[in-house]
Amino acid sequence: MTDSDGFDTRAIHAGQEPDPATGAVTVPIYQTSTYAQDGLGRNRGFEYSRTSNPTRQALEQCLASLEGARFGMAFASGMAAEDAVLRQLAPGEHLILSSDGYGGTHRLLSQVLPLDFSTVDLSDLEAVATAWRDDTRLVWVESPTNPSLGIVDIAAVAAFAHERGAWCVVDNTFATPYLQRPLELGADVVVHSATKYLGGHSDVIGGLVAVDDPERAAAIGLVQRAAGAVPGPFDCFLVLRGIKTLGLRMDRHCANAAAVAEFLDGHPAVASVRYPGLADHPGHHVAAAQMRPASRSGGRSGPGFGGMVTFTLAGGADSARALLGRTRLFTLGESLGGVESLLSYPSAMSHASVAGTALAVDPALVRLSVGIEDVADLVEDLAQALDGLR
Repeated sequence: MTDSDGFDTRAIHAGQEPDPATGAVTVPIYQTSTYAQDGLGRNRGFEYSRTSNPTRQALEQCLASLEGARFGMAFASGMAAEDAVLRQLAPGEHLILSSDGYGGTHRLLSQVLPLDFSTVDLSDLEAVATAWRDDTRLVWVESPTNPSLGIVDIAAVAAFAHERGAWCVVDNTFATPYLQRPLELGADVVVHSATKYLGGHSDVIGGLVAVDDPERAAAIGLVQRAAGAVPGPFDCFLVLRGIKTLGLRMDRHCANAAAVAEFLDGHPAVASVRYPGLADHPGHHVAAAQMRPASRSGGRSGPGFGGMVTFTLAGGADSARALLGRTRLFTLGESLGGVESLLSYPSAMSHASVAGTALAVDPALVRLSVGIEDVADLVEDLAQALDGLR
């Protein structure tokens, strides 16, 4: 397996050579806590599954390959991955993050970690400069953001941070390495909730970190091993299984989401639609430049804007809440990125922790995770649900 192999080839094979003991072509689930040693200080590469496990190692190597990184680390959840990265800052140090990012990240910073932070519109470098302090050490980027689907110029923000001696972390959960590779754009660390598109089947919780710098990888790896928020081997197996079809699924997610966004954009019950693929999205041109699907030959083809769509209802919060119970195929539920279509109400679900603050989500907003069902059925489902609101 080489870096010149195509994305889909690496998704299926990177870190996943046939098992040397049996020839199994699928990485086995090494359901063990400990390993026999050949003598004191002489092991076969593994000692204890909190520190390393062959199934987890395969997942980490695969993720590193797909993100173009030297090192990958797996965690028990996306939040555990975020926590390990944020613990690289000293207590009281300052970071900057998006004003429309994931509510769970804000909760971790405001209620758990001893860090200081500011929230700004990261698409506005002047706003970032205004928020910058002498002790700012990190800029935390989401692009697209959750749930508003804002787009951040990753290369510009990473360069801005580096010029000031700080580093840049990108949460790449919505885009996945199939659509966007932040390390190529200058980011220092990439984090994922593997629960979402990487796993892809709504049946596993997991997190991943990709890093190129060996010192930073060693520091994050220390937290991984010492704190022990690692996934079990079966969870790693499930994420590996999902990654094998990531490229195929993301192509369908993108195509379906584009069709859904176009439908919603013309519906009288809808006040506004946010999808980076729409020409009137304020970040459309940046997204088109940095969100480009990996081609089957390992190069880059032309843009793909992801499987997430958000919209607001003309009737406001009452209409948004009424819509939640009217769909047949779009299931009301937390999370995103599975093969099935989901709708959620961020102001009372994923972003309930920021309700009543400046980061509160518009109660008229609905978020769609557009699955890979037949798109005509998805559009018909939304049409009947929206028509019933009038």
